[in-house]
Amino acid sequence: MLVDLDIDTIAEATQLEIDAGTDPQTIMKALTDGMNEVGSRYEEGEYFLTELVLAGETMKEAFAVLKPHLSAEEKGGKKPVVIATVKGDNHDIGKNILGTMLMSAGFEVVDLGIDVSKEDIVESVKKHGAKVVALSCLLTMTIKEITLVNDALKDAGLRDTVKLIVGGAPLNMQLAKELGADDYGADAIDGVKRIGALLEG
Repeated sequence: MLVDLDIDTIAEATQLEIDAGTDPQTIMKALTDGMNEVGSRYEEGEYFLTELVLAGETMKEAFAVLKPHLSAEEKGGKKPVVIATVKGDNHDIGKNILGTMLMSAGFEVVDLGIDVSKEDIVESVKKHGAKVVALSCLLTMTIKEITLVNDALKDAGLRDTVKLIVGGAPLNMQLAKELGADDYGADAIDGVKRIGALLEG
């Protein structure tokens, strides 16, 4: 259903599985497998951004039903990842897809939304004990915010314990490093792989 982008009925189907006594972890694995298949089709050029966005929304519908039935351990057991679109930028498609894909990969996701200040990002890292901050930046004029977040994390004494990864149209690996980030994700699928590597590194 997830691969078919069946957004209208997936929540009901998820509830039916729960009511039938299916192990929530089994349902989660099916959703994750579906999301991975969507990711593969995107990488192969069979699916495009529109399908990726819709798959993300479909996953959210199912996950909203499933989440209360997952134990804390099953919800991820990994350190939270803070995701945000930088201050001055109101784009959230890439961030939302990344959040959904991280969630389906078993990460705990703290989504701060769009137009997020460096102070709010630092506060969230402290509150949740996050080890990775993923910033989205679509406007060239807002890329300087990455450096400001980097500096704010340093000033708070957190930078040594937190990895900073960035993504968005105006960025590339070289620019990301110049702005103070540890890594750059070319798209949401690449981002999930790199965040996993950063947490293990």
